[in-house]
Amino acid sequence: MDYSWNFDIISRSWDLLLLGLANSVYLTAASFVLGLPLGLALALARLSRRKALSGLAGWYVDFFRATPSLVQLYWFYFALPQILNVQIEPGTAALLTLTLLSSAFVAEIFRGGIASLDKGQWDGARAIGMSYAQAMRRVILPQAIKRMIPIFLERAIELFKTSTIASVISFPELLFAAQDLAARSYRSLEVYSVVALIFMVTLISLSQITRRLELRLARSGETTTS
Repeated sequence: MDYSWNFDIISRSWDLLLLGLANSVYLTAASFVLGLPLGLALALARLSRRKALSGLAGWYVDFFRATPSLVQLYWFYFALPQILNVQIEPGTAALLTLTLLSSAFVAEIFRGGIASLDKGQWDGARAIGMSYAQAMRRVILPQAIKRMIPIFLERAIELFKTSTIASVISFPELLFAAQDLAARSYRSLEVYSVVALIFMVTLISLSQITRRLELRLARSGETTTS
């Protein structure tokens, strides 16, 4: 193939790509942070002895983990506005979708982390007169969260990759910026190659941070949940 590479359009449009990357990071971080408390609530509900509450939380988690994220996004962007008779902005629909999706996966991480602790931790907390809520807040969660940090980072990496679905509803994240730039410049090969490189560098950097945390926890005697 006789193809002449030309990256001039990239050098002239870094601001567009960087803005897209910033929007991708924002969408990932915001949905992950918002999904944490909801995920914790879901995990506690799933661990509850009340079958109705546990079953409802389990259904929620299974639904968002088992259905395609793109279908969820379309539902919140196209279907929900018809039910509520309101217009939902692309950014709002993307944030809502990724937050609920994130909470479902985070719930399982919390549940696994809490369940991984030795029963003696609960017994010790009860022995000194702690209630369930006090034991969870002061004894169980601090230990469980330390074990879960690398897995949370791995989930954030997956969420960052999933955030590209927002491009289909014209939210200006990195992939949408690339699509717009490629359509205007007719330089799809250069544009998507650079965008792939940006994703690769970002995700490999996050993966390295995750590995270092896992090694540090292993040296300190902590284990991580799976």
